[in-house]
Amino acid sequence: MQSTRTCTALLLVGGQSRRMGKDKATIVFEGEPLWQRQIELLRGLRPQGIFVSARTEPSWSLQNAELILDEPPSRGPLSGLTKALERMQTSHLVVLAVDMPFMTGEQMQFLWSLATTGRGVLPMIGSRAEPLAAIYPREAGSDFFAALAGDDFSLQNLSRDLVEDGKLRALQVSPDDEELYRSVNEARDLEGRA
Repeated sequence: MQSTRTCTALLLVGGQSRRMGKDKATIVFEGEPLWQRQIELLRGLRPQGIFVSARTEPSWSLQNAELILDEPPSRGPLSGLTKALERMQTSHLVVLAVDMPFMTGEQMQFLWSLATTGRGVLPMIGSRAEPLAAIYPREAGSDFFAALAGDDFSLQNLSRDLVEDGKLRALQVSPDDEELYRSVNEARDLEGRA
């Protein structure tokens, strides 16, 4: 076990963006593409490295990040998370989805401050986990491998199991901060904000 906390960051961009009608990662939000905004937000945590998880090679430049492509058949975010946990050389993996544009650096710093040796942080909104804006300890890697090899690919179920095993700390998100975790799936989700 490592006595100090170190992190690798993972930006998840693997969705097919069917409802949005175009690649969510390239949507301009507050003056910059979502992929760039989210990578900069993750860089604020000073990770030892940044992975970008995708189904296929993106059309945009990775800018000092390492691409991790899903191996077919893709199991969505579970595939990218499992591969990142396997490759990282740090104590924790900080995860953020590209389609959560309302997330702030302050909130990510707060989550990171709560991670401890062998234990990550899982934000909860009511009874629903937010596994795509969370922090996972290296020790969760075996659980992700087992889930990927099984027939239940639900991150909701896996993250709840990790809480029960003590590998994740469930953090109830305050009502004032719930908006930070909202993902955008359709163009109207960004109306008046882009």
